[in-house]
Amino acid sequence: MSQTLALDFFNSINDVLWGWPMLIILVVAASILTIGLRAIQITQFKYAWQLIFSKKENHGHGDISHLQALMTALSATVGTGNIAGVATAIAMGGPGAVFWMWLTGILGMATKFSEAILGIHFRIKNENGSMSGGPMYYIRHGLGSPFLASLFAIFMAVAALNLGNMIQSNSVADIMESTFNVPFNVTGIILAIGTGLVILGGISRIAKVASAIVPVMITIYTLAAVYIVILNIGEVPEAFVLIFKSAFSGTAAVGGFVGVAVKTAIQLGLARGVFSNESGLGSAPIAAAAAKTTHPTEQALVSMLQTFIDTLVVCTLTALVILTTGVWTGGENGASLTGLAFATAFPVVSGFNIGSVIVSISLLFFAYSTLLGWCYYGEKATEYLMGVKSILFYRIAFIICIFAGAVLKLELVWAMATTVTGLMILPNLYALIRLRHKVYDLTKDYLKYKYVEDKPYDGPFHF
Repeated sequence: MSQTLALDFFNSINDVLWGWPMLIILVVAASILTIGLRAIQITQFKYAWQLIFSKKENHGHGDISHLQALMTALSATVGTGNIAGVATAIAMGGPGAVFWMWLTGILGMATKFSEAILGIHFRIKNENGSMSGGPMYYIRHGLGSPFLASLFAIFMAVAALNLGNMIQSNSVADIMESTFNVPFNVTGIILAIGTGLVILGGISRIAKVASAIVPVMITIYTLAAVYIVILNIGEVPEAFVLIFKSAFSGTAAVGGFVGVAVKTAIQLGLARGVFSNESGLGSAPIAAAAAKTTHPTEQALVSMLQTFIDTLVVCTLTALVILTTGVWTGGENGASLTGLAFATAFPVVSGFNIGSVIVSISLLFFAYSTLLGWCYYGEKATEYLMGVKSILFYRIAFIICIFAGAVLKLELVWAMATTVTGLMILPNLYALIRLRHKVYDLTKDYLKYKYVEDKPYDGPFHF
């Protein structure tokens, strides 16, 4: 099959797979979990933040701390979608798409919570003594479906090699070439070596590096974005009005922007929101399962903050920068639109616009951290399928794909990534809905004990 035919094949699948039925299923599932958990993303929001730095931080079974598990998950989630994805949603769906991204963020916190709690409850200790968990384990042991679990693991392993690997390295190579004239192959070699030195050390090293990189990269990007928003503070109220108004009435054509209907804003907002925060994808519970915790609910509360940080903080700031600077009507799209918005607020130094450089460097670190997080996801899926001895071979393949991704044209890989991520969501959401009462029971059980600091809770756990 030629690349053109293969691209057409996967695109035709994606038109169906990522159409209205999938988006409706995601929203309905998240709504069911939100109601069943009595809006836990709101009622326990403050306590979730307290848990990250509590004195119970290093208690319980697990390999890494609450904070390290959160940073590992964020390293894989906060990426190009926060910069390019938001811009694409606005450019193609209008400002109203931001509202529907917020919806996936708020409801998606309950989905992320449910994924994490099941990922920990059904996790196991592998033959090396480390924790292994995620959808493949709660699908197998919770639903009793080894076939569906293996299918999910295959999709995850493949997605890690394209979505979490080749696409990221290609994005970095493109940024470095366009901004600093660094050849694609040089970027590929440096990325492969830099990533290899970290991932060969396993989850402990990945978590340590992620804990060092993620807070810094998010802080730098958000501070720059906040600075721009403050400069245009008078435009902020109008931006919010535009977001809410366009979400329900569509957007008329303005400047180089093509007007869109409400359904376009909804579809693009929901789809880009899911791609950005990964709620329902089944990736984050793999990192959550490695956390030291005295009860599954404890880490689940921390894990749901991942969606809040990704969508309701980082994505919102990107959207406000684009809208308050007014560049969204100019006809640009993707990362170039975000870069243009940042460029309006910063000076040119030695031939480089500081705003454009900030976006480029942010994309570099966002993509690099995504490589680290998704390698862990992929190797855990491979471990489930073929045992712990397969992990080293997967890591080597992952490193090779980094270089390949930096120098290849990736239209086909993008199409394949979109397909496999959609295929991951279906069995994962099915499991979440089927096992939702286990989620509710574990949550109620923990909330009885959460304020009793001197009473450790040792179960129930699956292992």
